[in-house]
Amino acid sequence: MTRHVFRLPDLGEGLTEAEIVDWKVAVGDTVEIDQIVVEVETAKAAVEVPVPYAGTVLSLHASAGAVLSVGEPLIEVGPAGGVGGSAAAERYREEERAGSGNVLIGYGTGHTPTTRRRSRKAPATPGQPPTAPASRPAPTSPAAPASPAAAGERQAPRVISPLVRRLAHEHGVDLSAVTPTGPRGVILRRDVERAMATPAASTVPAASAVAPATPGATETTPAATGTASAATRTASEATGTGTPLRTERIPLRGLRRAVADKLSRSRTEIPDATTWVDVDATGLLEVKDALRRDRPDLGIGLLALLARSCVAALRRFPELNSSVDTARAEIVRHGHVNLGFAAQTDRGLVVPVVRDAHLMTTAQLAAELARLTALAREGTLPPAALTGGTFTLNNYGVFGVDGSTPIINHPEAALLGVGRIIDRPWVKDGAVVPRKVTQLSFTFDHRVCDGGAAGGFLRFVADCVENPAVLLAHV
Repeated sequence: MTRHVFRLPDLGEGLTEAEIVDWKVAVGDTVEIDQIVVEVETAKAAVEVPVPYAGTVLSLHASAGAVLSVGEPLIEVGPAGGVGGSAAAERYREEERAGSGNVLIGYGTGHTPTTRRRSRKAPATPGQPPTAPASRPAPTSPAAPASPAAAGERQAPRVISPLVRRLAHEHGVDLSAVTPTGPRGVILRRDVERAMATPAASTVPAASAVAPATPGATETTPAATGTASAATRTASEATGTGTPLRTERIPLRGLRRAVADKLSRSRTEIPDATTWVDVDATGLLEVKDALRRDRPDLGIGLLALLARSCVAALRRFPELNSSVDTARAEIVRHGHVNLGFAAQTDRGLVVPVVRDAHLMTTAQLAAELARLTALAREGTLPPAALTGGTFTLNNYGVFGVDGSTPIINHPEAALLGVGRIIDRPWVKDGAVVPRKVTQLSFTFDHRVCDGGAAGGFLRFVADCVENPAVLLAHV
């Protein structure tokens, strides 16, 4: 019976690599066809990968945090139990003959998938136990005494996300003092935030700012230690943060790399222009509050009402629901509205897409926005939910800012940004009164239209915000 090396499958959507987030199995485990064996993170989303073979796990070819290209070895599976001629081996042969009809990420073959850990089998050859992967340190009993060499040493923290590292750095959190709650001891954002709330854990030891001693260096005297600590405090106070500055190199890969590539391409190819207007959003907030009060079951919020306004505006100005095919020198006006919206997650900014938004009611838009937002925050958005957009809505007001000149989400032709809604003096019926005011900024591809169409689109959305009854004529 042969061994099978399962390689990282074609991820689709033009993706060529993925980062190992968490192994669901270990060497020696028994797996079934289509069992989830690993979670990986691509430039689009975090997804689970099923294995197309059944048998015993012989080796894992990458540890957590490693980046693999499509086609590189992922996991090796051998005969179940390593016993030829047994009932288990015969079952393995039957499953092997059945095969797995699809090994693409997120798809199965019709077999019932399982993610539970199977019991480990004894090694096939006495004296030659399988080698544990680097990502799985050997478990130790809590009661086992630590060796003298390990006394006083702390295991290096495992942080996969650059966002988590940056958050810890900006708030002076010592990662070695943070208790991880992620799979395989990975420190997550919530762990750092919990440490930030604990003063004792959120202070980086002064020694971490001092360069490590070189071999043969003389031992530091107490007086010298005090001088170094004072110097460290002085440098920290000079920065105004209380934390010494440190140089850090963060790999540009995964989601961050995909965002960088898309935004760079947008800036390179698209001659964009931005226009903006201040609007009185008091009426829109009143409608939102009335819907929440009278029909809370619909879950219609501010984002859904803004999305409805954008869809109605795109019907009036279809040139903004388009893209430019540079190879054919053509403007492609789309016959559907796939509405993207920016969502901030622990993995960074993602833009889920509401497909066929022009066919949805406001309540349906609200439900789909809520569903996609939840998946984005859980990191379980499928790649298909992050592509194919024709227009993007960005509510950056949640960050407490008024305006922006956003970068168009290539290959789309336009993007609407919404600032924070705050009380401002506003002239209404000849009198200055306090109103809820926000700023709408609209960035568009000047190749698809001139300023007249862009201004007309923005003015229509502004009218819908100021007088939501305008929408009744376009639903």
